[in-house]
Amino acid sequence: MRMVSRRQLLASTTAATLGAVASSNLSISRALAFAPGAVVLRVTNRTIEVKGKPAKVYGLLQPNGASVLVMSAGRFHVRLENRAEAPTLIHWHGLLPPYGQDGVPDLPQPLLPAGHSYDYDFPLTTPGTHWMHAHTLQEQQLLAAPLIVVDPTEAKVDEQPIVVLFHDFSFTPPEELLAKLTRTPAAHNMPGHSMPEAPKALPEHGKGHGESGMDVNDIDYDAYLANDRTLDDPEVFRVERGGRIRLRLINGATATAFWIDLGDLDGDVIAVDGNPVTHVPGRRFPLGMGQRIDIRLHLPRTEVAWPILALREGAVERTGFVLATKSGAVRRIGATAERRASALDLSLETSLLARQSLPRKAPDRRETVVLGGDMTTYRWTLDGEIYGKRRPLNLRSGERVELTMRNDSMMGHPMHLHGHHFQVVAVEGRPWLGAVRDTVWVPPKRSVTIAFDAGNAGTWAFHCHHLYHMATGMMTTLEYAS
Repeated sequence: MRMVSRRQLLASTTAATLGAVASSNLSISRALAFAPGAVVLRVTNRTIEVKGKPAKVYGLLQPNGASVLVMSAGRFHVRLENRAEAPTLIHWHGLLPPYGQDGVPDLPQPLLPAGHSYDYDFPLTTPGTHWMHAHTLQEQQLLAAPLIVVDPTEAKVDEQPIVVLFHDFSFTPPEELLAKLTRTPAAHNMPGHSMPEAPKALPEHGKGHGESGMDVNDIDYDAYLANDRTLDDPEVFRVERGGRIRLRLINGATATAFWIDLGDLDGDVIAVDGNPVTHVPGRRFPLGMGQRIDIRLHLPRTEVAWPILALREGAVERTGFVLATKSGAVRRIGATAERRASALDLSLETSLLARQSLPRKAPDRRETVVLGGDMTTYRWTLDGEIYGKRRPLNLRSGERVELTMRNDSMMGHPMHLHGHHFQVVAVEGRPWLGAVRDTVWVPPKRSVTIAFDAGNAGTWAFHCHHLYHMATGMMTTLEYAS
């Protein structure tokens, strides 16, 4: 399988934002015939208001303007139309497409030029809360949307679904954010220029520190959004007294982890990353970048409003939305809390049990990957190497693979595997038949072991879902033997 170089990765993460694309990418390979009945998704340019100021961002919309794509299990038959002014490509996060339809630039699809379209058609076998987003710096500019696959066994459940996508937002272009983090001139981030290996100094903004001196946040954003809105003007969902609610919450932020705070409401976690788990009760739950969480609520029989907040990890900033009955009074909610939220931990992870575990089987292959890097050099690595220099993870079809991720850095990393779902099977070496996921949080100085079956041949990305960590090296590929 062809290994995409680090230079190609950096080109693909910046080219789309800058409107540049190599001439070799101008042809759309392996395009499928468009058939009637396919869903149309359009990448567009749009303007939203953030803190009273206009902000130019991207959108991923259906022809009727809807941003939430709801599908039933069966087939994923979608035409992606690029009506924006720059090349792009969309990754179907949480789905299990065949190799070639995953939406990662150059693995193997080229970026989709402006004015072109690409048709996707593959079996849709993963019900649950998923999402779709650019695998480029455009993700920072809100090129993302929810993707809900309805489980037919839950079609008759009497509950109100509420879908919310969280994001972090900056008026500063993402290539400039990356340049500040690496202390590199922005021009060096353009295609044809490789990133320097060791930037000299930590940028002044974003030096957040948590417990025991660990790093928490590396960018202080201008705003934190829930469905494109801040707490200055939150979205209000009208609910019934005594009603049952299913929150489908997605952390689409590029560099921000959150704590979901239900306030006075009691909730039950019923699924993570689209996969059912045995119910875990509580009022506060962690949500790393790329992760999803489904929470079931049983509302009191009172006329009132309940804010649901997303608290920025290790900081005071927050965003959120409001559940309100017909006569419930919605009060103003400040965008900052009195206390800093703690850093994300594994307290929820070690409470989760999969409703349907992987079949019991001894692993055919065991691998360990060391997560490394620091804020000073802003060089994030796997096994001490950046993308393109670290060896890929090689495996054969049919193998049961156990992969231990040991985080030697001082920052948490949400690790995401494409093309597969995995089960958390150990934390700090302690066996645990935990949740089935596609993205798992690995805190500083901790280890998490996952297991998966190699049943989707191809070359698949494996990376940190912190966009700037991925863009500066924390990524490799999983490759099947031919």
